[in-house]
Amino acid sequence: MTPLILFAAQVLTLPPELLEPVTPAPPPPPVMVFFLPPPPDPLPLLEPRRPEDAPPVLPEQIRAVVNAAVSSGDPAAVAAVVKFAKTTNPETAVQIDRINEAYLARVAARKAREAREKRDALMLAGPLDYWKGSVELGASRSTGNTDALGVYAGAAATREGIDWRHKLTGRIDYQRTDGVTSTERFNAAYQPNYKIDEQLYVYGLAQYERDRLLGYTTRLTAGGGIGYSVFRTGPIKLDLEGGPALRRTNYVELPEESGIAGRGSLNMTWNVTPRLVLTQNASFYLEPDNRSATSSTSLDTTILGSLKARFSYNVQYERAAPTRNRSVDTLGRATLVYGF
Repeated sequence: MTPLILFAAQVLTLPPELLEPVTPAPPPPPVMVFFLPPPPDPLPLLEPRRPEDAPPVLPEQIRAVVNAAVSSGDPAAVAAVVKFAKTTNPETAVQIDRINEAYLARVAARKAREAREKRDALMLAGPLDYWKGSVELGASRSTGNTDALGVYAGAAATREGIDWRHKLTGRIDYQRTDGVTSTERFNAAYQPNYKIDEQLYVYGLAQYERDRLLGYTTRLTAGGGIGYSVFRTGPIKLDLEGGPALRRTNYVELPEESGIAGRGSLNMTWNVTPRLVLTQNASFYLEPDNRSATSSTSLDTTILGSLKARFSYNVQYERAAPTRNRSVDTLGRATLVYGF
């Protein structure tokens, strides 16, 4: 029994360093894994353009015609030629449009430059500068069974400013037949317009009239109102006006009257051709005891330069005319007009 006990004792009595706890080994460092995308597919090879895939070329004849129209500077001619070229060559419409767009851009730039130059010039101009107008003269003479002499003279002037437009008109119509005055009509008017925008404006009016055959020796009118330019560009120009007016009339056989009237007017100019112009001016006044209206239709044709021939027809209406006279008076004439 002794050997067994010794073995057990040796086993139970281990050295102290063997009895201390064992420290575990540190964990291995983490491993970082990167995933790379697969390489892209190779680019497809471009096929060479075939001749039939090339854009159509604008024929030189068509290009020359379009360029000639552009060089003329006539917008109507350019529009007509461009339309014809696109109709006959629809496959090259894009190229034709590019030529037209370049032309329109140049025209717009030129107009903007001219507008700036005109505005600068008007700002520096004096009150007597930039007036435009015309002088009209006519006469008639007859002898024999009827001895008659008639004289007509008229003038009109307009100044177009930045914010203001000024109009001056005057007319004298006088005729004697067999020693008796058969026509005696005088008219002078001044109208300033203040532009609110390109079409809307307000106006003032000062006017003097005399027409003994229609029943009054003197008529003074002062008024104002609103005007609207229906058409300002193009061959037709049309202005409509309306507003109140204060009138003072000295009648031939009736007492003097003063009162407020409603006024309306129409002014139209139509450039039928560069040498033919049709003009229509009309106005009417509505008063409690009277109605009056005037209308003037004229056709101007160019003779030479600023000299024109005018054929006109005038109508005068006065409801309060003397009973022995007619309420409507008409006059047709042919005169010469010089523009300035």
